[in-house]
Amino acid sequence: MNATNKVISQPITQPVSSTTLDAWTVDTQVPREETDLSSDWEMVIGLEVHAELATETKMFSPGRNQFGSEPNTNIHPVCLGLPGTLPVVNGKAVELSIRLGLALNCTVQRCIFARKNYFYPDMPKDYQISQYDRPLNISGWLELPNGHRIGIERAHMEEDTGKSTHVGTSGRIHDAGYSLVDYNRAGVPLIEIVSHPDVRGPEEAKAYVAELQSILIAIGASDGKFEEGSMRVDANISVRPAGSDELRTRCEVKNVNSLRSLGRAIMYEAKRHVELYESGDKPRQETRHWDEEGGRTRPGRSKEQAEDYRYFDDPDLVPVDPSPEWIEQIRAALPALPRDRRLALVGSGAAAGAAAIAVERDLDGLALAAIAAGADAGRVLTHVEHNLAVEGANKLDANNFAAMVKMETGGELTATQAKQVLAEMVTSGKAPADIATERGFEAMDSGALEATLDEIIAANPAEWERFCSEDPKAKGKMQGFFTGQVMKATRGQADGKAVAQLLAKKSS
Repeated sequence: MNATNKVISQPITQPVSSTTLDAWTVDTQVPREETDLSSDWEMVIGLEVHAELATETKMFSPGRNQFGSEPNTNIHPVCLGLPGTLPVVNGKAVELSIRLGLALNCTVQRCIFARKNYFYPDMPKDYQISQYDRPLNISGWLELPNGHRIGIERAHMEEDTGKSTHVGTSGRIHDAGYSLVDYNRAGVPLIEIVSHPDVRGPEEAKAYVAELQSILIAIGASDGKFEEGSMRVDANISVRPAGSDELRTRCEVKNVNSLRSLGRAIMYEAKRHVELYESGDKPRQETRHWDEEGGRTRPGRSKEQAEDYRYFDDPDLVPVDPSPEWIEQIRAALPALPRDRRLALVGSGAAAGAAAIAVERDLDGLALAAIAAGADAGRVLTHVEHNLAVEGANKLDANNFAAMVKMETGGELTATQAKQVLAEMVTSGKAPADIATERGFEAMDSGALEATLDEIIAANPAEWERFCSEDPKAKGKMQGFFTGQVMKATRGQADGKAVAQLLAKKSS
């Protein structure tokens, strides 16, 4: 049987983008740092996120997939494109790609690998194996923490390229004295997630990429490390008059490698487009590169269309047709996704924003267990947000955490004392009652607290007069002053809320 007629329909045993020679022309526009676009204009943004898959070997060869190795040591005749070699699909990469497709609510379908042709200085065979008109995952969506959904057009498999280093002052080829090529990354499995142009600003773009990163990590598909290049973003940016539904000329900002840079690049490029339109000109479709130091994008090459890549089905690779049984087996093994974890916390009484922070820090399990043990949800999430952004917090005993929160809400500990007890719980693992006893934390008698406050008021008549004034700014400042004095006098034993109530009572 001809190899092109065979179909892979079951799990495959795991076998034992590129730098281009773009012209780098200088843009004379002044960098912009504004964070808002004129209300007359609207951004239209589509994102292409490339994530390296967490496999032991490469996409089509037994070459190692490992970051940080000595240059040109993780290589194999297949990824070097040597004559007589044939690619074999990495089954683990297919499985991880299906995992992501299901996590993004995509339809998983029979797919074909294609050759994408253009000059790759760091891809020896001068073409990339990717997917074109028949990708693995199509028509999905991703929900942001605020509930807004971004459509997913496709999430397809492909291979990564090697890395070129242009040795010169700018790191670009135009002024390089020579170039070095490292083929370690060539052939590493990639999943490319292409969104619909549903993103409307830099903050939403960052939220989308951050959520996608958390999903990739949660399902074990990728480590999502921007700093190691295992996650990179291309942003397709255009603008249009507010209220319009047209899609104008877009520019693609390539290989952005941090959320901060993504936001800055989008803002700069959108403002550049607006300035061009308002001056009677218009942008041309092209790829551009983000200059982090200069705070601007710079032009690269004219943007290719699909026909420029001369896609055709790879004759050396068979179609991949995952069986329904295999897909459902993968679906059943998926862990709880960030969205589901946030909803679980919200269902337990947490505010949406606090729930998002807890999930981001991987402390939602601790929070849920403490709430289930009877702790107040609001106080639990407050501690998670403000007092548990420390190493070792995820090892905190949930019952002890709940007991500490109950002591706080029951008046046995002030907010300040609770914070100190919690910090020691993280480092020592002791029970909160034992820590409170050792530190001499006891609830302060209300009469003693009022007497202390009266003494402080008598010693600071000018400040008390300002507190009793009608000036809200002065009142707020003096409330902080008196609360601080009480805390100092009581060595932190006073309850800040009780102090505030007494101050309000005495000034009325």
